[in-house]
Amino acid sequence: MAPLSQLTRTALIALTILAGTVLTGTVPALADFRMCNRTGGMVGVAIGYRDTKSWVTEGWWNLPPDQCETLIPGPLNSRFYYIYAIDYDQGGEWSGKAFMCTREKKFTINGIEECVARGFERTGFFEIDTGEQRTWTVQLTEPTQAGTVSR
Repeated sequence: MAPLSQLTRTALIALTILAGTVLTGTVPALADFRMCNRTGGMVGVAIGYRDTKSWVTEGWWNLPPDQCETLIPGPLNSRFYYIYAIDYDQGGEWSGKAFMCTREKKFTINGIEECVARGFERTGFFEIDTGEQRTWTVQLTEPTQAGTVSR
């Protein structure tokens, strides 16, 4: 399978978000922000969010195929979260137009201003609108599958 272009990944995420809040299976008892890798390859994930003081970006979670990971444990405190993911095996990325700071190795970065001047990379994240739900799961899928975002 050919690597997915940024446009293809962005279109897939847009389709995923438009699919609405489709529940996939049972709702877990705990409230969390979870990410599931429904692709055939290893995926690296970073998340951006607003905490009580500033913007924060964190990464990397390495998700094998058909695995899920809790990125933010507990009830969600924000409506909007931002995700950047990269497919290590097939190339391509899930990205967007909300620029935040990242780096190659594991990171927690406070602030999204002047990323390059502070020694970080400036990376485009895509926005997830949770609708102020307490729990949310994002499903990263292959382009031939119907993507879903669930609460």
